[in-house]
Amino acid sequence: MELWDIYDENRIKTGRTMKRGDPFKKGDYHLVVHVCIFNSKGEMLIQQRQPFKEGWSNMWDITVGGSAVAGDSSRTAAQREVMEELGLKISLDSIRPSVTVNFDCGFDDIYVITEDVDISALRLQYEEVQAVKWASADEVKAMIDEGTFIPYHKALIDMLVHFRDHMGTHTS
Repeated sequence: MELWDIYDENRIKTGRTMKRGDPFKKGDYHLVVHVCIFNSKGEMLIQQRQPFKEGWSNMWDITVGGSAVAGDSSRTAAQREVMEELGLKISLDSIRPSVTVNFDCGFDDIYVITEDVDISALRLQYEEVQAVKWASADEVKAMIDEGTFIPYHKALIDMLVHFRDHMGTHTS
């Protein structure tokens, strides 16, 4: 049984938790994290979800993602998800999320890092990930058009690529 901390609309923990799968009450939110890893060539590490995984089965996705569990901070949840899904230990000690996307019942912190990962050395979590590969932003957007990649807004993909080398909303 997975428990999630419940946040209010201002992203303040309420002190309450909920079980994964339970319906949300009005005004309750939870925290989701994604980590997008790029290599020095500017390619994104993407993963293919298992065919038996509930939600977006068999689809390609950005590097990793998942819900923060009760007690997690955004950073510890992101580090844990990378370790669980890829068997890769990363440190986000001095890194903040590049962007936070609000959605109906929560907040999604997206971390963008550059690291030349040897994908042959990764230990993929069988329950979640069937394959990984490097892909350019154009390849990811083509996969979105083909229906083989989770249908993110293509502008989000462009923004993640931009945040690989820049932080914030200003260009200077």
